[in-house]
Amino acid sequence: MSETTELHSSIVALVSLAAAIAARHPDMGLCQLDRLRQAGVPEAHIRTVIEIARHLRDEAAEKLDAAFDEKAGLGEAAPATPPARSANERLGEIAVTSGEACCTPTPGGQSCC
Repeated sequence: MSETTELHSSIVALVSLAAAIAARHPDMGLCQLDRLRQAGVPEAHIRTVIEIARHLRDEAAEKLDAAFDEKAGLGEAAPATPPARSANERLGEIAVTSGEACCTPTPGGQSCC
């Protein structure tokens, strides 16, 4: 049995704002920002969501850049012809080990996990 519950409109707007920022959406989440302010969501909550979204976006970009540099041989020495690996082997490379933090806190100290 599947139960459908609707999220409060302010939660939807916060999630949408964060996603738009993290995805670098051209509309930048400005519509959601207006909705949140009209709904009376505290500015401190909005700033926290913006900080976390920007942190995740920037962290993802840094990790992608580092992975690209490694694969392209621009950073640490990369093998000239890497051996072919299965999707499962490649997925294993990004697995989080037990006890390892899934993300780093934002510069303001907010947890994004």
